[in-house]
Amino acid sequence: MAILPMRGQSQRVPGKNRRPLGKRPLFHHILDTLHAVPDIAGVVVNSDDPTLLADAQAAFPEIQTQRRPIALSAPEISMNAILVDAVARLPEATGLLLQTHATNPFLSASTITAAIAALRAAWPAHDSLVSVTRRQIRLWDHQGQPLNHDPDHLMPTQDLAPVFEENSCLYLFTAENLRIRFNRIGARPMMWATPPLESLDIDDAADFALAEAWHAHRGARGDASVAAG
Repeated sequence: MAILPMRGQSQRVPGKNRRPLGKRPLFHHILDTLHAVPDIAGVVVNSDDPTLLADAQAAFPEIQTQRRPIALSAPEISMNAILVDAVARLPEATGLLLQTHATNPFLSASTITAAIAALRAAWPAHDSLVSVTRRQIRLWDHQGQPLNHDPDHLMPTQDLAPVFEENSCLYLFTAENLRIRFNRIGARPMMWATPPLESLDIDDAADFALAEAWHAHRGARGDASVAAG
C-alpha cells in the first residue's frame, strides 16, 4: 500500500500540489506512477484539504482518501506524526508501506519497483528504505571547516567517499516499526540511490521552474510518459 500525503497550502509555492505541470495538476503525475507499480495494491491520499481530496477521487476513482485532522495540519507537524495517524486508520495496512510526495513528479515506476524488491531481498538485515541522492562533492560546515576532504591535499571528487542526501522521494517501512519507533526510517535503513533526473523534489519556486523545464524537454523528445500531460 502507498500513502500520498498532501497539504492543501504551501508556504513557498501557493497551491503547489495542484499547480499545473504540463497539462495536468502536479499530484496527478505521482498518482499515475503509483498506479503503474504492480507491487502496490492500493493508494491512500491523505490531506487537510477537502477540495484536493475530492479532485483526487474524481481523477483517480480507485484510490482511498483520508481527511487529515486539524491538529495535524500545521506546517510544523512532523510527517512521522501524520503517518502514524494515517496508518492507524488503515487496518488493512500490512506488509511494506510506501510513502512518497506529489512533489516528486519524475520518480518512475521502475525505480519504485526495484526499491521494493531490494528491501524485500535484504529483509531483515534492513528494516526500512529511504531514497537518497549519492553525492561525491567537497563539503564544508558553517564555520568554514572541511567535512569530508583535506583542502591542502586535493583529490578528484570522484575519489571522495560518497555521502548520501535524503531526497524525500521514497520511503518503505512497516506499520509495526512506525508505531514502535514513531519514525518511518527504521533502526537499520537501506540507502536507496534514485537516479538524479528522477530525484527532483519541488520545494520552492526555483524547483518548480526546473521541473517545468525538464518536463518540457522530455515532451519535446517525445517521451511516452510525458505525451499524456
